[in-house]
Amino acid sequence: MAPVQTMDAVRWGWYLPRDGALHGPALDAHLMLNLWIALGLLVLAHIVLLVGLMVRRRRAQMPVVVLECLPLLVLTVLFAWLAGRSEHLWAAQRYVGAAPAAMQVEVTGEQFAWYFRYPGVDAAFGRTKLQLVSAAEGNPLGIDPGDAKGKDDVVTSQLVLPAGREVDLTLRALDVIHGFSAPEMRLKQNAVPGQTSHIHFTPTVPGEYAILCTQVCGMGHYRMQATLRVLPAAEFDAWLKGLEAAKLANEVQR
Repeated sequence: MAPVQTMDAVRWGWYLPRDGALHGPALDAHLMLNLWIALGLLVLAHIVLLVGLMVRRRRAQMPVVVLECLPLLVLTVLFAWLAGRSEHLWAAQRYVGAAPAAMQVEVTGEQFAWYFRYPGVDAAFGRTKLQLVSAAEGNPLGIDPGDAKGKDDVVTSQLVLPAGREVDLTLRALDVIHGFSAPEMRLKQNAVPGQTSHIHFTPTVPGEYAILCTQVCGMGHYRMQATLRVLPAAEFDAWLKGLEAAKLANEVQR
């Protein structure tokens, strides 16, 4: 279990939203490193221009080729190092799978809403069929009622997660490309029709966070938003058990 922080303990500046995920500090530090290097290069370039304007040009003691190639060599090495750091951070989320004990949640985008599915007590998602998709009939994801694994699946319009536990999100889309983004969790991943993609992270700070769509997916794109709630582990367990009990009661009534 990752350490859980309180909202008051999280520090953030005016330049970035607060950070509520375990991997966030590493991303923020790399971003700030890039910005400071860019600022340093900008200042250096202006100094060189000013010196060139104010001081009479003298004959260089070093060969002209060396003077011209040295800055290019330094910049090449610098940007290669930054690219390597970026690739390492990217791979930790995209190319390295989640731990076997990670919590599984399915995220589905549809014009213009997000749906979140939990696998229930059997820890397995039920089969879905496109021809069964009908939000008006209470089946927005098209869960096949003939599949026993889907009997206990729970679908919500809010993403609720336990603090301190790794979560593996499976992303899907029913119609067009949607961009799943939770800025305060430092997450952004496209959901593409006909494909499934994964992204994993560990929320560490209880609270409410915004979920946005970052792909222009139609006329209602502006309202394709949802809420991510991060709860202490005990509160999350109580919330999930309440949903499972309500689903079971509805099934009995039918």
